[in-house]
Amino acid sequence: MATTAPASELRGFAGHDVPSTEVIRSCVHCGLCLPSCPTYVITRRERSSPRGRIWLMKEVSEGRLDLLDPLFEEEMYLCLNCRACEAVCPSGVKYGEILEASRAQIEQARKSTPKARVLRKVVFGGVFTDMRRFRALSTGLRLYQRSPLPRIAKRSGVLKLLGLDQAHELMPRVSDRFVVPKGETIPAQGQWRGRVGLFTGCIMSTAYAEIHEATIRVLTRNGFEVTLIDGQGCCGALHVHQGDPDGGRALARKNIDAFDSPYLDAIIVNAAGCGAAMKEYGHLLKDDPEYAERAARFAERVQDVTEFLAAKGLSAEPGPLPMTVTYQEPCHLAHAQRIAKQPRQLLKAIPELKVVEMPESSLCCGSAGIYNLLQPDMSSKLLARKLDNALSTGAEAIVSANPGCMLQLTSGLRARGDNRPVLHLVEVLDRAYAAAEARA
Repeated sequence: MATTAPASELRGFAGHDVPSTEVIRSCVHCGLCLPSCPTYVITRRERSSPRGRIWLMKEVSEGRLDLLDPLFEEEMYLCLNCRACEAVCPSGVKYGEILEASRAQIEQARKSTPKARVLRKVVFGGVFTDMRRFRALSTGLRLYQRSPLPRIAKRSGVLKLLGLDQAHELMPRVSDRFVVPKGETIPAQGQWRGRVGLFTGCIMSTAYAEIHEATIRVLTRNGFEVTLIDGQGCCGALHVHQGDPDGGRALARKNIDAFDSPYLDAIIVNAAGCGAAMKEYGHLLKDDPEYAERAARFAERVQDVTEFLAAKGLSAEPGPLPMTVTYQEPCHLAHAQRIAKQPRQLLKAIPELKVVEMPESSLCCGSAGIYNLLQPDMSSKLLARKLDNALSTGAEAIVSANPGCMLQLTSGLRARGDNRPVLHLVEVLDRAYAAAEARA
């Protein structure tokens, strides 16, 4: 297992973003996390479990395993960072923190290929850091998708030749219109109950703009005015998960500055991955003297839309929606944010809507940010398992609350020739309110 280099030459954790020794040692290796870990469930390998990976981290930390040992790298990136282990850990091990720090250490130490450096600089350093560039790229992608080019590219075999066939299938269909925040406020309907700011993000505002529009309608229908804060951008989750915490910090600071208003009751997020990342800004910026306190305050105001609506209660009665659905739990909602009951409460509030629970509803679908592009084999196995479980319910639609999950599930259904919809939970609520209006 260990590298062949002499012990004195073993590279260990160093510099900044070092995995906490205290967190590593807090794992008692009880094994209660094993049934919840997607990669362990598939492989049945100890090293591919949370406690196995923590043992590897401990070996690097104590100088018995090289930081760039191929096995260590493989396991740090085979992990989906779904955080299911955290949700069941009796010792409260903050696994996500030490996993992301381990990846940051690997990225600092290894020599990237020219292709990887260009990709990181252009995509992570250029596109995701500037929403104008992101929207411009999305506009170009939208034109491409509406043209005959996708069919030509698939039939010609050029996508397979370039190794882009998987990425092409997972590409989200860009919305006809974007949600571009300009500081406007959409007034509440009925009795005013408060003011919230909607986090629009990057992918959600361009590929899932209709979900933002549905979110605004549901919130205003329940008495909340919604402000679209100017100056906000990407949440930084992809940067942090891929070993670039500094890139994530830069984006976090930008969002903290944008939402620095005492007039918002909450910052509403409808993408589970974004919400989980934003709730951890306090940890991400804990060593920043200027932003540490502000980041902690910011994180306290972040709420998933399902969390917010369940806590506040629905002041407007949804109309009947006679259909059968099953709910797929996004990892970063159920595990990272521990929000599991609230989405189900909201679905049960809709008259005539039948919710059928799928087996293993909280087991990762294999999306995990860009995991499905970097680890296609494991991702495909998890997706197949998820779809088998979802379709066993006989549901007419699959409901989720995260764009990555929705994209993954839609892609998998399409590959099976199944055209049943994958809906965001707020879309379901929005349909129920439209039904109520139609009956009025």
